[in-house]
Amino acid sequence: MIAGSTNLIISEVRRSMETNSSTLDFVLHDVARLLRRRFEQNARGSGLTRSQWQVLMYLAQNEGISQSGLAELLDVEPITLCRLVDKLQAFGLIERQPHPSVRRVWILHLMPAAHPKLIQVRKLGDMTRSEALARVSDAHRLQLLETLQVLKLNLTEACNSSLAGQKRVTHG
Repeated sequence: MIAGSTNLIISEVRRSMETNSSTLDFVLHDVARLLRRRFEQNARGSGLTRSQWQVLMYLAQNEGISQSGLAELLDVEPITLCRLVDKLQAFGLIERQPHPSVRRVWILHLMPAAHPKLIQVRKLGDMTRSEALARVSDAHRLQLLETLQVLKLNLTEACNSSLAGQKRVTHG
């Protein structure tokens, strides 16, 4: 029964995508929004917001990054990240260290107290993904991931080539 309903949903999505090319955009946006919302529901009572969790996770993967570099990775304004880092620093989870040669640059590091929080956020993320993928077979999960990675690569290359073209136009 579940496989039949999954196939029905897939065929409806295919038919819809054929008639409305923007459907993919809307579905991706809705899935991302719902994942964020569900994560927030699962994380209630954890003491941190989704944005704070995101800062911790990105910092764990990019330990020693500058504050402005982390803002760029997170695609947020530097002042927005500054407020998040202020709060996480007040919680004893992050520390700022001055850059050795550039006075206005802060280098970010996780504090030991962040490590249990990282374990907690991974469990919350696993739970949220598990809920999202509940009726998706292992084969479809793999295919979905591969397809999304190709989409990401295509868009990254398009964005980078667009930026390179802008630099050539701007700088002669």
